[in-house]
Amino acid sequence: MNKFVIAFCLSLFCTAAQAERIKDLAAVAGVRNNQLVGYGLVVGLPKSGDKTKFTGQSLVNMLTRLGMTLPPGIDPKAKNVAAVAVNAELPPFAKPGQTIDVTVSSIGDAKSLRGGTLLMSPLKGADGNVYAVAQGNLVVGGLSASGRDGSKITVNNPTVGRIPNGATVERSVPSPFSQGNALIFNLHNADFTTANRMVKAINRVLGPDTASAMDGTSVKVRAPSEPSQRVVFASMIENMTVLPDDAPARVIVNSRSGTVVINSKVRVQPAAVSHGSLTVTISENLQVSQPAPLSGGQTVVTPQSEVKVEEEGANHMFVFNPGVSLDEIVQAVNNVGAAPSDLVAILEALKSAGALRAELIVI
Repeated sequence: MNKFVIAFCLSLFCTAAQAERIKDLAAVAGVRNNQLVGYGLVVGLPKSGDKTKFTGQSLVNMLTRLGMTLPPGIDPKAKNVAAVAVNAELPPFAKPGQTIDVTVSSIGDAKSLRGGTLLMSPLKGADGNVYAVAQGNLVVGGLSASGRDGSKITVNNPTVGRIPNGATVERSVPSPFSQGNALIFNLHNADFTTANRMVKAINRVLGPDTASAMDGTSVKVRAPSEPSQRVVFASMIENMTVLPDDAPARVIVNSRSGTVVINSKVRVQPAAVSHGSLTVTISENLQVSQPAPLSGGQTVVTPQSEVKVEEEGANHMFVFNPGVSLDEIVQAVNNVGAAPSDLVAILEALKSAGALRAELIVI
């Protein structure tokens, strides 16, 4: 298993670097999604709804707005209604009349939203304005079933569902895309070398001083002010190719699954590592102490501990020469048959000794 994991990491990170589109490396500043959230009621549930008081209050308020007045103090106690939170992401440049997907999650004690219908629910942005209205039948991937004896089975999550194209956009979000005389491209991963290469690639095609790096993340590009020309200009830049710089030397260890990822930039300074497996076993045995006849003593039970130490095989020691590459690290670790937990200990020891020239991340 350990050899397979390390070999997989080797094939993943030792591939030759290839040029990528700017579209895959960066995004235009201000062109982003916006989160929306709302509150609503899901009806039509087969007696799997809420029993909470605020759900009944919400139902009364809705009926009142629709012109139906209930006597004061009456709680409908409808078992086929559930209070839910509705959330969605409004994509950039979304226009009124377009539709977006929504996610519906129970906020009460409903057992399942399966088979329910979300009633009209306004979705608001961070500024408090309504940007979309959601309504429709839920698609729930989970299910739950229980028996009279208390047995219960649940598959996935039956209290969360989705409504594809379930919300209609009612308001557009202003975008800074058409404002100013420049476009700013923000790299997904900050890197000074990649930003510099991006500037050179743009200037090589569009002329000197067209692009300039603001820092390790942002590249500013002079752009036309007319909106249609700016769209063509942004499309041209997005499809330019840039060779991104290699990631910093890094080792990532997942302590739960035992997966170790080592990229190709990891180097090790001269070091000697001893690897062995030591097992300590402590067993408790009970002994009966019988007094001599006519001595007046009492029979007692006394514990007796046995400590056993075993070392599996001889310790393995291997030496890392200066500037050892990823290939040599993988070969050395596999030769000693280190398990994932042992490999973590080896890496931490190298890091503590200052021999590991990489960032060690344990998750």
